[in-house]
Amino acid sequence: MENLTIFIAVTAAAVVLQAGILVAMYLAVRQSTARLEALTSEVRSKVLPTADLVQSMLLDLRPKVETIVTNACDSSTVLRRQVERLDATISDMVDRARLQVIRADELLGRTLDQVERTTDLVHKTVVSPVRQASGLIQGLAAGLEFFFTGRRRARQPSPVAQDEMFI
Repeated sequence: MENLTIFIAVTAAAVVLQAGILVAMYLAVRQSTARLEALTSEVRSKVLPTADLVQSMLLDLRPKVETIVTNACDSSTVLRRQVERLDATISDMVDRARLQVIRADELLGRTLDQVERTTDLVHKTVVSPVRQASGLIQGLAAGLEFFFTGRRRARQPSPVAQDEMFI
């Protein structure tokens, strides 16, 4: 029986020890709960007014932000239309400038052709007959000079040759 008494005593000591541990755990949890409640009330007293302030600010700012977003959207739409109009205008100006360049090129080409034809015509109708008349007059002058003086004069370069180079 002595074994049984030792066994009962050890079991009673273990139960008392477990009860002590449970009481200590209870007190620790109770103390932690008290600290947590104090922290919670402090958070409520400091954070919740700030959260309420932020919420009221968001409620006040929401219409303003919506207005800003709407204005930005409208402005971008207007800007897009203006850029499209500007693009169309510039494209039209480039097309017109290209057309004018083509017309100026054609006009210049026709003018140069006309100048060339006029130069050929002047050469045929004025320069050639003048050259022929000059040659005829020089021949006559040489003949008359030879006839009256009896000797030939030294030939001098003709000024018409220089004029022909110019034309």
